[in-house]
Amino acid sequence: MEKQKTFGISRRLFLKISAGLQAVAGFSLPKFAHADNSHWQATLIDLTLCNGCMDREIPACVSACKNINKEKIPPPVSPIPEPWPRKNIEDWSTRQDVADRLTPYNFIYVQKADIENGVNKKTVFVPRRCMHCDNPACATICPFSSNHKHKNGAVVIDQETCFGGAKCKAVCPWQIPQRQSGVGIYLHILPNFMGNGVMYKCDLCIERLRASQKPACVDACPQKAMIHGARRDIYALAEERASKINGFIYGKKENGGTATLYVSDVPFELINKTMKKKPGRPDMPVDVKRRMAETDGLGKATLAAPVLGVMAAGVGLSFKWFYRRKDQIKGEGENE
Repeated sequence: MEKQKTFGISRRLFLKISAGLQAVAGFSLPKFAHADNSHWQATLIDLTLCNGCMDREIPACVSACKNINKEKIPPPVSPIPEPWPRKNIEDWSTRQDVADRLTPYNFIYVQKADIENGVNKKTVFVPRRCMHCDNPACATICPFSSNHKHKNGAVVIDQETCFGGAKCKAVCPWQIPQRQSGVGIYLHILPNFMGNGVMYKCDLCIERLRASQKPACVDACPQKAMIHGARRDIYALAEERASKINGFIYGKKENGGTATLYVSDVPFELINKTMKKKPGRPDMPVDVKRRMAETDGLGKATLAAPVLGVMAAGVGLSFKWFYRRKDQIKGEGENE
């Protein structure tokens, strides 16, 4: 019987990490920062149509998202290594059914905003997920270049190279990315000293987009409150709908512009006042500025500096082990 050969990490992953390190060392800016956006797609979420799927236990968009992403995260190791010096393990593997906030297993949820404007009262339902920003600081700040703005407009975290450092979450105005500890490449290098899992968030169903399909949440919405299409068309439609109801648009200017626009007949300042920012439950600050707008390269290099030396050493040692183990297995095969 042939022996099953396994390695801690593949050569392909090493090449990915090395490329990321090279980008950081060169103080490089992301290629998408001034890229042509003619191929970008966007989503319009019309809050005048969303009713929160009150007739369902879980909103349709949330159920569809969970269903399509349910196999995305591998089971975490047990026990999960405690990172040093902060022992902040985040394990959602036993709480995968949570649907009322963002988690590594739940990329979208629906917020309920009870608004009082004088004598008028109104309830607004707000689906929340990654905004897929035009020039995402989360991608700029990643020390290992694991976060990318793709040609179709989706901002996607590469699960194979993410170390779960949460810098992407720190610079996101809405703190969208969520961490699952005990999974990912960090387990194969220095799990107690560098990394803490993988960051997860909505990837706009990028594989569906590549197959000319719409994101699962958009297709699932029974009220047709979500519309997905070419960015220029979505932006024009948002302006048209807002104009008809004398309404408001969110996402056009926030964080430097995004690929997710909300239209509402209630000012977003009032909506935001009802939202108490909590873990996994972001607020909606109006006109929020993009962090690192003027210091992208420097900020990225500064945050990366403390780990680059350790990372280089870890990768180097792992490379040596990889090829030593490869030669060892080759020798075992010749002696069989």
